Amino acid sequence: MNGNYKIAFCGLGSIGKRHLHNTVRYLQEQGCDFRIDAIRSRAGAALDGESAQYVRAQYSYDDEIPRDYDIIFITNPTAMHRESIMKYQNCTRSMFIEKPVVADVECDFSGLPDGLICYVACPLRYTKTLQYVKEHIECDTAYSVRAICSTYLPDWRPGVDYRKTYSAHKAMGGGVAIDLIHEWDYLVWLFGRPDKVESIQRKISGLETDSEDIAVYMGYSKDRIYELHLDYFGREEKRNLEIYLPSETITVDLRNGRIHFGKSGEDIIVCEDRDEYQGKEIAHFFDIINGKCNNDNDIVEAMRTLGLAQGKV
Repeated sequence: MNGNYKIAFCGLGSIGKRHLHNTVRYLQEQGCDFRIDAIRSRAGAALDGESAQYVRAQYSYDDEIPRDYDIIFITNPTAMHRESIMKYQNCTRSMFIEKPVVADVECDFSGLPDGLICYVACPLRYTKTLQYVKEHIECDTAYSVRAICSTYLPDWRPGVDYRKTYSAHKAMGGGVAIDLIHEWDYLVWLFGRPDKVESIQRKISGLETDSEDIAVYMGYSKDRIYELHLDYFGREEKRNLEIYLPSETITVDLRNGRIHFGKSGEDIIVCEDRDEYQGKEIAHFFDIINGKCNNDNDIVEAMRTLGLAQGKV
């Protein structure tokens, strides 16, 4: 592309606004010209001033929406993703789709236009901790890997009643298995895909949700064992990865940016905030649509990861 972008955001909730601001920052740093529109429900809340300053036009009716966008960001609730992708497939050259791509692995995406680039978000790949593991650890020699993401859902969105969020409702695409699909994404990215996976997914806590609040997995291939624990009710927040190698055991603390080598005692500390690694993902997405690198998480790949999250291979 020539550095002049026409972009629309379909959904401007918290994650949509974050992608909006990171996209604007990237384009300004690159010296690009751009126009940003919003595709929004008429019932949606008014945009805050910081976001509104970047939005040229807002569209609520399908027949109003231009058909010449360079990029459409699909950042509305998961349960609406497939409808939005199919509805706007002929309105853009590329899509950035927030994770998970959809809530149901049986969704059909046949018939999308040839040449339409669809990238599905996988931001933890861009953290300094996991980038270090990818670049410096011989992941293909790991005997076993164990990951955990344990958090307390009511603390996720300060000032917001968790019972009214999509996370709390299965029909809206909530549930810990796909809400925390990041873990399966980075496990596959680092260690390859297991040949078989078994899981237990339940609602067991006192949280007022109708979505599952715990998912526990055991997977295996001929080379290694995978263990994964996800929950919505942990009161000590954890996001850790343990890697069992022939000559070392490594613990990666993604929350605190720490990589600990158990045998040698070495610690590596890296510091970054969420916008930093998500900004790297936005830059990577622009490299994809500009032909500088391959699309490494298209809809097909994202659907395979969704299958693992739902306990299928």
